[in-house]
Amino acid sequence: MSEEFDEAYWEQRYQRHGPGHRRAPNPHLVAAVADRPPGTALDAGCGEGVEAGWLAGRGWRVTAVDIAATALRHAREHAAALGADVAGRIDWVQADLTRWTPAQESFDLVCSHYVHPAAAGPAPLRRLAAAVAPGGTLLVVGHAPSSPGTAAPVTVEEAVAGLDPGRWDVTVAEVSSRMAAAHHGHEVTLRDAVVRARRRP
Repeated sequence: MSEEFDEAYWEQRYQRHGPGHRRAPNPHLVAAVADRPPGTALDAGCGEGVEAGWLAGRGWRVTAVDIAATALRHAREHAAALGADVAGRIDWVQADLTRWTPAQESFDLVCSHYVHPAAAGPAPLRRLAAAVAPGGTLLVVGHAPSSPGTAAPVTVEEAVAGLDPGRWDVTVAEVSSRMAAAHHGHEVTLRDAVVRARRRP
């Protein structure tokens, strides 16, 4: 992982800002699981656990991974506030996604939102894809470049290119814009690079 986004960077970020106030899950995740029964999920780069808590609240068994101990502490507190039944369906793991390898073909859903393992190249994404069970879904949401020439951790094209077309059906591969709440009640426009794919049974 690059020095800019190493463990120390994220620890300082979460310690400096304290627990966040976002309680709505990412809309791309909501769309991805809207018509799916609950199963097993891997939330890679879970941050303060909003998506993990939302999934667990809908019956999913979630493995939630993040590099920052402070983020995981906030995430546990958030899950506990949702109730013991929700918190009991989440396993929290502190790990660096540039080195951590999940069990292969073990999850019905693998999702990653705004993770920054840029220096590691495509390897982390390949490991996440390998963790999806046959018939399962891979969802990767990242920050799209704000203008031509702006770097992004993983582009839509790179993410799709890393999926074997003989094993995957790509259902979404796009850059989309949406409005989101920012600090002090202001709204900002976010540009998301989104890849959703289903692993063939």
